[in-house]
Amino acid sequence: MPLVLAATPIGDPRDASARFRDELVGADVVAAEDTRRLRRLAGQLGVELPGRVVSYHEHNEATRTVDLLQAVAKGERVVLVTDAGMPSVSDPGYRFVRACIDAEEHVTCVPGPSAVLVAVALSGLPVDRFCFEGFLPRKPGEKRRVLEELVHERRTMVFFEAPHRIAASLAAMAELFGADRQAAVCRELTKTYEEVRRGGLAELAEWAEEGVKGEITIVVGGAQEASVSLEDAVAEVLARHDRGTRLKDVCAAVATSTGHGKKALYDAVVAHRSLRERPERDHSD
Repeated sequence: MPLVLAATPIGDPRDASARFRDELVGADVVAAEDTRRLRRLAGQLGVELPGRVVSYHEHNEATRTVDLLQAVAKGERVVLVTDAGMPSVSDPGYRFVRACIDAEEHVTCVPGPSAVLVAVALSGLPVDRFCFEGFLPRKPGEKRRVLEELVHERRTMVFFEAPHRIAASLAAMAELFGADRQAAVCRELTKTYEEVRRGGLAELAEWAEEGVKGEITIVVGGAQEASVSLEDAVAEVLARHDRGTRLKDVCAAVATSTGHGKKALYDAVVAHRSLRERPERDHSD
C-alpha cells in the first residue's frame, strides 16, 4: 500500500474534496502535523477516523519516519496531512517521501488547496512563470543574503512569512528589489478575513508597520529587463554622485529606474572608480 500525501484546506473546510474524505476513512494510519487540528477538521467534515492517528511534525519527523515507513512496507495505507495545504511544501513530509522513494515504496497524492497557487492567482502579477521561495531566514543578515541572490530573478516570486516578521521582510525587499517593485500581500486566504493588499514594496512595508495578523503569503513581481546598459547606468551614478548625492542612495535610485540590481550596480561603480585611480578618499559614503 502507498504513502498518500493529502492536501488539507488552507482555511475553509468546504474546500476538502470527496477523495480527501475517502482517504481519511480508508487509512490504516493517519500521520498529522497536529492531531487535534486533524480531529477538529474531521469533525467539521463529518468524517470518522477508524485508523490510527499519530503525530508527525518537525520535532519527531526523523524518528517517526522510520516507524511510518515500516507501516507502508507492511502493506498499511498511510495518509500524511499537515495543518494546511500540501505536505512537504514548507511543511513536514519531504523526509518521509524521500524514504519511501529510496525504499521503492509507492507514493501518491490527493491534490487540493494550495496557498501558493491561490496567492499567485489573486496577486495580479504575471503567472506564466513563478518560483516558490518558502520562508525567508529569521536573521537579518541571512535574509539579506537570500534576497540579494533574487535581485535579478525574472519570475514572479512567492514567499511565506510570519506576521511579526513581515514588515522587516518587506522593507528589506524594498531596499534590494526597489521601492516601486510591485507585490501583493495575501492574508488569511479563503478565511473570513481574507485580504489581498497590492502595491509597491515600500508602500506595503509602510502598511505592514501597523501590524499584520494571520497566515501570510507574499507575491513579488520579477525583475524587469534592464532599460539601459550597465555602463550607462554607472555613468549616471557617477554624474549624480559628483553633484553631491550619497553614493549608496544614488545607486539605489538608478538601480530602480534602470532595472539593474542595486548591489551589482554599486560594485560596478566601485570597480570603475578604482580603475580611475582616484587618490582622494570619499567621505560621503
